[in-house]
Amino acid sequence: MAEQNPLPPKYYLTYFDYLIDFVQNMYGELLTPSETDFIRCYRSLPEDARCLFVRMSNRKGPYFKPETFVYPEIDDIEGNLEQLIQLGFARYLEIETTEYPETLLNLLTKGELVQLTRSLEPIIMPSSQIKKNDLVRWLLHENEMHVLLHAILSNHRFVEVLFSQEVELMKFLFFGNRYDDMTEFVIRDLGHVRYQSFDDEALSQKFKTRKEMEDALAVSYLKENFLELITTRPAEDVYEWFELNRSDLSIDLSEMAKPSLDRLTLRVAQWLERQKMFDQALELYDLTTAPPARERKTRLLYKIGHLEEAKSLCQEMASFPQNADELYFGQDFYERISSKKYRTVRQTTQALQEADVIYLPSDFRYQVEFGAVDYYLQQGFDAFFSENVPWRSIFGLLFWDIIYDTNVQAIHHPLQRVPSDFFLPDFYVKREAQLQARMAQLDSTKKIHRTLTNTFEQKYGIANVLVGWHEALLQQVLTINTLLSVDQLHQILLEMATDLRDKARGFPDLLVWRGKEYSFVEIKSPTDHLSARQLYWQHYFREKGVSSKIVRVKWNEGNKTSST
Repeated sequence: MAEQNPLPPKYYLTYFDYLIDFVQNMYGELLTPSETDFIRCYRSLPEDARCLFVRMSNRKGPYFKPETFVYPEIDDIEGNLEQLIQLGFARYLEIETTEYPETLLNLLTKGELVQLTRSLEPIIMPSSQIKKNDLVRWLLHENEMHVLLHAILSNHRFVEVLFSQEVELMKFLFFGNRYDDMTEFVIRDLGHVRYQSFDDEALSQKFKTRKEMEDALAVSYLKENFLELITTRPAEDVYEWFELNRSDLSIDLSEMAKPSLDRLTLRVAQWLERQKMFDQALELYDLTTAPPARERKTRLLYKIGHLEEAKSLCQEMASFPQNADELYFGQDFYERISSKKYRTVRQTTQALQEADVIYLPSDFRYQVEFGAVDYYLQQGFDAFFSENVPWRSIFGLLFWDIIYDTNVQAIHHPLQRVPSDFFLPDFYVKREAQLQARMAQLDSTKKIHRTLTNTFEQKYGIANVLVGWHEALLQQVLTINTLLSVDQLHQILLEMATDLRDKARGFPDLLVWRGKEYSFVEIKSPTDHLSARQLYWQHYFREKGVSSKIVRVKWNEGNKTSST
């Protein structure tokens, strides 16, 4: 466990001041005059006033009860609050400026709600046993909004923090998204995560123009609104709302925002499909090719009787697959819907049926891979779990500097764990020459061994999107390096590089070996299925001469000794 470092009392102010300075230096030319003015006015605040503003801005929601502020590091909270109000960074709530009584009611305690209810002099008081949430709903139902607001604000003082949009924009420009937040700084300084070190001067803009920034932000808000609407509105309303907003947004949308809108469109289409709105789902599937859009569209077309269209899409996927799922689905589903037989066998199912079988004690029913390791150890083999982590780690260790090369302009802030192009085709396109050059340098098992070892020792514990740190990792990756030829390892790594979103997954569960004899083994319990990615790597390994196989498990009931 990483050693926990104590944080200074005003750590949050240090972080926010740094973020503001970073954004102005990186994106100053993209900011509007009002946004620049906000930064100037913020910097002119006294330190404790800035502290209180940041404290409020980091809290959930825009409204607060000042008496709940307990910040020992801030002297004279009341005086600093008054200063923020005078300078326009906060304001007291008034009936004319408040539209959400429910939000205010939720900030009150159960006792305060009871007192508020009595002040409204209802004909019948709710039961004293009523829960707080139910009491809030009762108050909203039984009272007109202006009456309720008047009662709330007559008995309680609330303050609203202002410039919330400007603060949110600053964070968005820094992190490049709306899901990361200031806790990333805390995680770093507490020692929970060690980040790759970058020189601020070497970092690049994620957004080159104001339009790119605004488009990315708009898609983010659209996603957030969709997630809210599906909990409160009928599916027909959600579809109409999304179709209207998506159409408006897609007009002249920046290239960098299109992948995000495609993913959201796919998500909405899948939701509509679950709501049995098949025609509407098909309309949205037509707007994106992001996997699994073509697969879902094909299934829907077949379901509603459009056989020829479904067959055409199958052929398209089989001929030009975007990933392993599309490749095998296209082939299998075409055969299924074209065959006169009642049923055809999928390639993944056929591979399972043809697999070797081992018998394990039923004690391992819920730990199949552990049971398989035990089985192979009893057969005189060494074994370890090789699914994804060792392979991803080999890639991360050998290409560390290429992944995080700031010259590629995919690193935009110092807390970034994943390059912004990591899951895009651009990752390979931009780095192909570097990757090929590195492979040419690593032309022997000995050189690869040395690079893996040196990077592991120098970078141990530093966050890398691919490397899953643990004590046994180095020995595992070195074992794979020893058993495979240099050319085999090169080809697998470069194949991964072409699509890290899809091809950094699906590797066999185990590596078992005895001397130079080895095999990568995909273990399947009686109830498990083989995924398209797993079948893809089985085929690829065999094509490259890498020993790999699928093994099905059957239970040897009542016997704790492994047997074949």
